[in-house]
Amino acid sequence: MSVKNELIQYYQWLRQYGINDSHSGNASVRDGDTIWVTPTGACADTLQTDELIECRIGQPPAAGASLDATLHLAVYQKNPHLNAVLHSHGAHVVALTLNGKDFVPADFEGGYYFSKVPVISLDDDKIISGAPEAVSDALCNSKVAVVCKHGVYAAAENLNLAYKWSCSLELSAKTTFIAQQAGTYPR
Repeated sequence: MSVKNELIQYYQWLRQYGINDSHSGNASVRDGDTIWVTPTGACADTLQTDELIECRIGQPPAAGASLDATLHLAVYQKNPHLNAVLHSHGAHVVALTLNGKDFVPADFEGGYYFSKVPVISLDDDKIISGAPEAVSDALCNSKVAVVCKHGVYAAAENLNLAYKWSCSLELSAKTTFIAQQAGTYPR
């Protein structure tokens, strides 16, 4: 399977399994010197490989690329070993980090993967301009980072790992939320 087809598959799985809605989130993959990025406003249900936008590190994002393309490029520039970035809007992660505090998983698996997840707080009007530097810095030391009120960024050596981190964090947040509702985990 080509990296472009893989990128679409993982982006569609984020939608299929309820971590994104039809038109939310974005994704990218490194293919040599090329970074393939989902287009702005992409529909995960219908996205085709010929709609992906070709970008290059050290250059402004190409026309039509996701609003987060600058962020994706910054992650790759600061982390040359990374080859995949997924951005998702898992409801449990977003809800549990609205307080702006770093997220500490309640469950063993979540804690095993992420002892503490950095949460980046930016004013709403600064998310697009401020997130590239803040998120790319956070992803130098963490597999995932959350922008408060916005969503998760997962970066890894490949799409499968970035997807794993995205899904694992959402399940950990869901488990934490259920435990809080049951009164078995402090708020």
